[in-house]
Amino acid sequence: MLCAEENLAHGLVLLSYPLHPPGKPEQLRTQHLPQIAVPVMFVQGTHDPFGTIDEIEAARKLIPAKTQLLPIQGAGHDLGFKGKMKREDLPAAVLENFQSFFG
Repeated sequence: MLCAEENLAHGLVLLSYPLHPPGKPEQLRTQHLPQIAVPVMFVQGTHDPFGTIDEIEAARKLIPAKTQLLPIQGAGHDLGFKGKMKREDLPAAVLENFQSFFG
């Protein structure tokens, strides 16, 4: 991950981070996480087959910088909002959390 290696950003917002291939939780994509030195905000659907909320929480612990998780209830990897949040509400929710986290 280029941002982790060269510190090109002051922070990262990761939308639907693909922690592992669907159905293959043993193939974690976490090797670069300990090198991230900037704040990271994860936005993850609660039904994302690429990483459950619990798996994302465990991955967050690998990052030495400040992290935050914004779970999107009922959403899958595409943040398609079959759950409680409407698609048009996502940008405002992300922005609000972004401003409080990075502000």
